[in-house]
Amino acid sequence: MWKSLLLLVPLLAAGLLNSCSTGGSRGAIYGPANMGGPSVAERKAQIANEPTGSFFYGRRYHVEKTRFWGYLRKPRQSASTSQLVVMNESKKLCPDRLPENGPVGQRFGYDNNYEYRIYGYYTGEKVYEVNSNQILPEFMLTGYEVVNKRPGWLFGPKDHYNPQSLTLVKR
Repeated sequence: MWKSLLLLVPLLAAGLLNSCSTGGSRGAIYGPANMGGPSVAERKAQIANEPTGSFFYGRRYHVEKTRFWGYLRKPRQSASTSQLVVMNESKKLCPDRLPENGPVGQRFGYDNNYEYRIYGYYTGEKVYEVNSNQILPEFMLTGYEVVNKRPGWLFGPKDHYNPQSLTLVKR
């Protein structure tokens, strides 16, 4: 009987832990859309009319305890072509390079979901981001400009942002 109980306890514990999960796996439901923004047609028109040049459009994506910066895409390309990147700040610091425990609006990640024009280049290196368990491309930042502080959704109108969990993933 004890052997049966010893086998049953880990199974019950695993089932209980899985039922409480709110992790960032693809296909998980995170709640109602909460990012707002334009219609799909309006977003497509905005992207089709973007200025082009030797820069990227970047969308800051801050999830607590992670060190990736956000998504970068080429001008006039949809977010579905973007890449989640880790910024190399040896030439230029990221715009939100502030203390993590500073006043609200003046701390690391204050610019979540801001859209930027990002200058720099991919280094060709890959970086392991331990807290999200991802291997991501490294981008050497050389400059940036704020484009929009309230652009709305990133991948689709049903996007849900949660600062404690990886919820914005390419579909």
